[in-house]
Amino acid sequence: MNPQFVGLAGILAFFALLILRMPIAYAMALVGFAGFSLLASPTAAFSMVAKETYLTFSSYSLSVIAMFVWMGFLAYYSGIGSRLYVLAYKLIGHYPAGLAIATQAACAVFGAICGSNTATAATMGAIALPEMKKYKYDISLATASVAAGGVLGVLIPPSVIMIVYGMATEQSVGKLFMAGIVPGMLLMALYMAAIFILAARNPDLGPAGPKAGWEERINALRGGLGEVLIVFSLSIGGLFAGWFTPTEAGAVGAAGVLAVALVKKRLNWEGFKKSLFDATRTTAMIMLMVAGAVIFGRFMAISRVPFELANWAGALPFPPFVIMAVILLIYLVLGCFIDALALVLLTIPIFYPVAVTTLGYDPIWFGVIIVMVVAMGVITPPVGMNVYVIKGVAPDIPLETIFKGIWPFLLALVICLGILIAFPQIATFLPNILLG
Repeated sequence: MNPQFVGLAGILAFFALLILRMPIAYAMALVGFAGFSLLASPTAAFSMVAKETYLTFSSYSLSVIAMFVWMGFLAYYSGIGSRLYVLAYKLIGHYPAGLAIATQAACAVFGAICGSNTATAATMGAIALPEMKKYKYDISLATASVAAGGVLGVLIPPSVIMIVYGMATEQSVGKLFMAGIVPGMLLMALYMAAIFILAARNPDLGPAGPKAGWEERINALRGGLGEVLIVFSLSIGGLFAGWFTPTEAGAVGAAGVLAVALVKKRLNWEGFKKSLFDATRTTAMIMLMVAGAVIFGRFMAISRVPFELANWAGALPFPPFVIMAVILLIYLVLGCFIDALALVLLTIPIFYPVAVTTLGYDPIWFGVIIVMVVAMGVITPPVGMNVYVIKGVAPDIPLETIFKGIWPFLLALVICLGILIAFPQIATFLPNILLG
């Protein structure tokens, strides 16, 4: 039986299982096992599945996911997100659409200790939406600004998706984290510009709030930013300085958030238990997805589909940027239907050899680009995960109302992506200078 034919049939079978609503982790594992059985033997497939599942769940390197996920939930239940929003609101809430602009700043800073787009969107949605409703903001702009702001949680380190990409491609997680800082800040600025332009054209979209005095601003600065700087400096700063490995940095970050919350008496026993429960559930989901992706990746490797695709792409009479554009378009389309983390795990075995080995693109830059492209999928219909998160926070608001306000933010994402493609140094200069 032709291995490439089996590989392509396996990809089609995977999408068929998704249409039938099978969980992505199970679909990847099932197709990987069946394909490996056909191309090798059932005995070899059973052995491969047992080995890869055990190695995934016992991996010391992947325990970094549990640490950073727990850090995010500790930050959520200790109220750090609400204090960050108060800070941003006091500083710029008095400008037209200032609350929506402040939400982007709060999302960016919260992303520096969270690492999850859905957690960032949920946290800021619960805090910001009531305030924007109170000041009579256009509900479509209000909800879309929070959903889009959640994307900053996976670009600005720490980022669970970057960790998984680094593990899957054997790239430095520290370099990936550092490469995401400037693109994350750039995207935040473009989001703010989009909101400002909308408000300038129609001031009724976001009426200005009351102006805070300097004393209020200073108090908010002390209460909101200090603890984030402490945790970020300890965890991510220590990682960049070479004091910790990524796994140790995650543990230090979680311990830092816990210590700050306990010292300031902002985390009760119920919140602590909920943070452990949510972190365990989320980590188990991610690890199961990683195990399924590894099994599927072994099937792809034995089918030789990625290698044949790389050879075919390298032989095309087109410049590398044209082939890269096609790859990104595929990611963008798939991102409308598949969860961001699952999409990265599913496609990296296929497209990474094409982009990096055949076309010669920088693997760190490619990682940032992929994170940004799949991030578009979390706010685009029909499976915009962040939009559904905001729907859960505000169940009275129709989904179509939220999606209606997403388009300016999608345009900002496209512009940011275009800038990064035209000037890849934006993503690579920090890791190149500081980490070599």
